[in-house]
Amino acid sequence: MTTTGEFELSLLSQTPAPRLDLPPLEAPPQVNVVTTMEETLAATILVAGSAHRLMSIYTPDLEPDLYDQTPFLDILKRFVLARTFAKVRVLLGDGTRLIRDVHRFVAMSRRLTSYIDIRVLGRDAPKPHPGYIIADDRAILYRANAALWDGIADLDNPAVARTHLADFDAQWVAHAPDYGYRAARR
Repeated sequence: MTTTGEFELSLLSQTPAPRLDLPPLEAPPQVNVVTTMEETLAATILVAGSAHRLMSIYTPDLEPDLYDQTPFLDILKRFVLARTFAKVRVLLGDGTRLIRDVHRFVAMSRRLTSYIDIRVLGRDAPKPHPGYIIADDRAILYRANAALWDGIADLDNPAVARTHLADFDAQWVAHAPDYGYRAARR
């Protein structure tokens, strides 16, 4: 003979647990915090290496510690020469480096003008200058202050990348070169 408590316990063990319809778990984001020049360079190379069609770079002065390094320049060269539709856009806070310095990135941009386009922001650029590189509309390395190495890198974050890409595009359009002088000379 069973007691009431044992009977209820046997009923509970026979009834399957109710299933909850929960959304599937997403993979954790691969956000990496960078704090040193070496980490920032490594993240720059990873982001640049993930680009398939567009690379957008916002930099105050073409930071030689990042953009004049052989591993980065090799990725950049492979990127533009392997794809006929590849494009690299650079917004530069200070254009004096374009004139006075021997920078391998600038030299490459002068040889590959149909792939690499550099525009100078000038005095109306935000201060402090942010520094970032965006690959396509997915991967980003973002530093709120380019004078510091502190930043965040994410190889697959379309929402954040698109937000900064929209800001980049607005600056890009606002600082379009004026080709009106060509028509005036004719």
